[in-house]
This record gives sequence, structure tokens and C-alpha cells, in this order.
Amino acid sequence: MSKHIGSHFDDFLVEEGMLDETTAVAVKRVIAWQIEQAMAIKKINKTAMAKKMRTSRAALNRLLDEEDTSLTLTTLVSAAGALGRRIKCELIPD
Repeated sequence: MSKHIGSHFDDFLVEEGMLDETTAVAVKRVIAWQIEQAMAIKKINKTAMAKKMRTSRAALNRLLDEEDTSLTLTTLVSAAGALGRRIKCELIPD
């Protein structure tokens, strides 16, 4: 009988020491997807987006890389502004 039957997946991730990393990757995937969708809606390619953000294409590629969780708030705010969007971030209780 498995000790995980009937438990929450988060409990398993905590037990394996993977919850923080898994959560960070999941959040980054959503952010990257939202930015890509907004770019598509506004018909902005990567070169134009990088120019609007006053950054390099390499930096934009890191922002859009779902696995790279080293995202700064400054970069995120810059991307949102380039797309005519704002950032909303909040801490929620477990």
C-alpha cells in the first residue's frame, strides 16, 4: 500500500523537496505563455519586443524560456509595460 494514496500532490512534492522548484517552474510557464499570447495579439515579434523593453533579444529569450526561473521583477514590469499591461502579484495563504 502506498503512503501517498489519498494524499495531496503538494505533500508528495514537499516530502521530495521539490515543491518550491516545481512551483517556480509552473509560475514561469504561465508568465511566459501570457507574454507570448499578448505579443501575438499585438503582432509584436521578438525583435520589436526587445526594442520596446530596451533590452536584448537574448534577455527576451530568457524571459520567454519556461525553464529559466531567474526572472527579475524589473524585467517582468518592463515586458508588461511594452505590451500595455500591468503586473498584479499577491501572496495568498495556503
